[in-house]
Amino acid sequence: MFMKLRRPQVKVLSGIQPSGELTLGNYFGMMERMISYQESNELLACIVNYHAMTSVSDGKTLKENTINATIDFLSLGLSPEKSLVWVQSDVPEIHEFSWYLSNFTPMGLLERCHSYKDKVGKGIAANHSLFAYPVLMASDILMYGAEKIPVGKDQKQHVEVTRDIAVKFNAAYGDI
Repeated sequence: MFMKLRRPQVKVLSGIQPSGELTLGNYFGMMERMISYQESNELLACIVNYHAMTSVSDGKTLKENTINATIDFLSLGLSPEKSLVWVQSDVPEIHEFSWYLSNFTPMGLLERCHSYKDKVGKGIAANHSLFAYPVLMASDILMYGAEKIPVGKDQKQHVEVTRDIAVKFNAAYGDI
């Protein structure tokens, strides 16, 4: 008799910005993949409304987009019974942790981030939250101990920034 061994579940984290109506590109680029991850992994799916504030400044619109993105994700098959699903602003500690991490983030590291330069080049107003976006993303990833972070090409550098911040943080405080 053979026993089927279960692989340990991998903690997968990703988020979607409620910065506008979700598109087929959102579905095929991220949502479909995330929904499939819940079948064999520990899935952490976040509606990253703090991140969306870099491009959406109207509070009413942001609230509506957040609700709609959550409804869309759930109606497409994201299951709260199989996954941890939350709205980023429901966890205010994420900003506190982001502050701690910012103390270990060299300015030069952020200045080299392509996403910031691209968005400013497209006319999005330069501000601190857009500049510090990678630190908030690092906070999202590290706070939940994510092991796999599926992202698009535009976010790959931010995952690398997360690694660099984590190394500096752990060098100061031990392997946390």
